[in-house]
Amino acid sequence: MDRPKRKQGFTLIELLLVLVILASLAAIVVPKFASRSEQAKVTQAVSQLASFETALDTFELDLGRYPNDTEGLEALVRKPSGLDKWKQPYLKRQDIPKDPWGSDYQYRYPGQDNEYGYDLYCFGPDGKQGGDDDIYPGGSSQD
Repeated sequence: MDRPKRKQGFTLIELLLVLVILASLAAIVVPKFASRSEQAKVTQAVSQLASFETALDTFELDLGRYPNDTEGLEALVRKPSGLDKWKQPYLKRQDIPKDPWGSDYQYRYPGQDNEYGYDLYCFGPDGKQGGDDDIYPGGSSQD
């Protein structure tokens, strides 16, 4: 007596088992990559803030003061009116970049947190002022 031929292929249970294994691996691997991505954005923001600090200090050396709130960080790339001692674009870029999360960097002079200088920071991942994720030069959060 001949046995009926089985069709070759995977059973539903075998396919479900493979899917469970792949989902388990993804649950382990994806968060590790996601945290690296967020860490890279924080590092990028800290680096950009350090670049702004250098440019602001050079601006202050040339003009004897930091840009005021009205001039803002734009004074680092475009000459404000009435400043004859302004010597150069103080940043290589032609514009002030957004932070890695798409928000503007925050600049205030005179500073509220730094009464003898300026405040410079970005809101961080949540895009809102305050909280533990605001990023200041040097990478630390200030409360």
